Amino acid sequence: MPLDVPTLAADFTLPPLLQGLAAQGQRRRYRKGTLLIQEGDHGDTLFIIVSGRLRAFSSSDSGREITYGVYGPGEYMGEMSLDGGPRSASVETIETSECIVVGRDTLRRYITEQPDFAFELLAKVIRRARVATLNARQLALNDTYGRLTATLQALSDPQPDGSRIARERLTHRDLAGRIGCSREMVSRLLKDLERGDYVDQVDGLLRMKRALPARW
Repeated sequence: MPLDVPTLAADFTLPPLLQGLAAQGQRRRYRKGTLLIQEGDHGDTLFIIVSGRLRAFSSSDSGREITYGVYGPGEYMGEMSLDGGPRSASVETIETSECIVVGRDTLRRYITEQPDFAFELLAKVIRRARVATLNARQLALNDTYGRLTATLQALSDPQPDGSRIARERLTHRDLAGRIGCSREMVSRLLKDLERGDYVDQVDGLLRMKRALPARW
């Protein structure tokens, strides 16, 4: 259940175009594991993230999941259903998070007052559509190992010694959800790469010690 909070997080400032909209919404704090959006439901709310992280995903009846993305402060979720259609994905908190909740009517009024935000909203939808297209392409054309290496590359930063270190802690379940395979498959591939001296852990973060092989 959400908990009312009196103020925004003191260590984060929303982008200018979001500040005016956020001022008209309701501030909420959510515990880790809270389902904010259920795929298939009809909703008319936008969630502006002030702190924490949210995960957009889909799941099958058998329990398999695929993660579309993980989003943090300054991002917003729920814009895809503001046309009145059903939610295209589920969204949950993966850590304690603070959001500002804005309804469709409030958003429409704000766009009338601040038309520049309409272009920002359109650009956001286009960017996420491009990411979805890329993810679909990877699922269709790459094998599991290829999807894993592409994901690790995208989620890591280069280091002066030539290695790459993940920007966040990635569990095997997280990676499995992102690339559309089983957790056991991810565990097996990473174990093989560890044995080959390609990957290890640094302060709980996955490190690629050198370029991963194109095939495995």
